[in-house]
Amino acid sequence: MIKLNIGDQIPQFNVVTESGAEFTLDNLMGSPTVLYFYPKDNTSGCTLEAKSLRDGKEELLKRGYKIVGVSPDSARSHQNFCSKHELNFTLLADTEHQIAEAVGVWQKKKMYGREYMGIVRTTLLLDSEARITHIIEKVDTKDSYGQIIKLLDK
Repeated sequence: MIKLNIGDQIPQFNVVTESGAEFTLDNLMGSPTVLYFYPKDNTSGCTLEAKSLRDGKEELLKRGYKIVGVSPDSARSHQNFCSKHELNFTLLADTEHQIAEAVGVWQKKKMYGREYMGIVRTTLLLDSEARITHIIEKVDTKDSYGQIIKLLDK
């Protein structure tokens, strides 16, 4: 399993956004990015995390960061998630786990004694060349935005 580290660049990928538009590595170039990986649309933790980022978007923009979320859900599911929670940033439909596998967040998980493959909730902060500057593995879903700001202020 590949696991990217600080200083590594995100590998090339090609997926679609919630609106069905093509999105590649080139779309991450040019400005710093909060690239966050979450397991599933409309689940409690994922909704809390998305709302925290939505509410903190203006402050992140002031610091030059755009927000991009990634999960294995479909573009249609992302569209509904954005609409239901008034999300104001891009969500990527990584239905084939292309990005998640490339960065090392597609892993074996266990719940109720059942093992399955899924996204391990992780936030990557990227520079304007899509290189990883920070990795948050223990994401505070209720205050994801605050957690990022504290890290940036160090």
